[in-house]
Amino acid sequence: MTEDTFDEYEAPSKSQIKREMHALQVLGKKLLELNADQLKQIVLTDDMLAAIAESRRIRAHEAQRRHLQYIGKLMRHEDIEAISAKLALFDSSSDEYNKQFHQLEHWRDRLVAQGDDALNLLMNEKPEADRQSFRQLIRQAQKEQSQGKPPAAARKIFRELRTLYGL
Repeated sequence: MTEDTFDEYEAPSKSQIKREMHALQVLGKKLLELNADQLKQIVLTDDMLAAIAESRRIRAHEAQRRHLQYIGKLMRHEDIEAISAKLALFDSSSDEYNKQFHQLEHWRDRLVAQGDDALNLLMNEKPEADRQSFRQLIRQAQKEQSQGKPPAAARKIFRELRTLYGL
């Protein structure tokens, strides 16, 4: 073999491989911190879901550390970009979360201000939404707004929108 053949293939260094595995373990640890509703929103393999469930039963520190390494190994077979994007939506300090939050606030304000017109647009975007429930909340919010009362119904609309959009 000549020197040229050695230069053609530059494998990642051992340190680089360790950094990548550690990053996968950190991502796996973030998955462990999610509640059941958030976890359902992320597409994971059955092996990963079983490992997460098992991890919640482990109490010994060293066993937790070894199991986290196992989760890091399983993370190699997951869609890392999709998981990271979804985790960003759950992290209140991320730009994605703030963008989604402001979008929901905009929908709430639009629903209260425009009523049925905005509700029709929402129903076109999210047909699974409960039209009757939203209509009642919108009317109640408009009534509270006109009477100068605290916006309890507007808060309920926001909660419904968060549920609808999976936040």
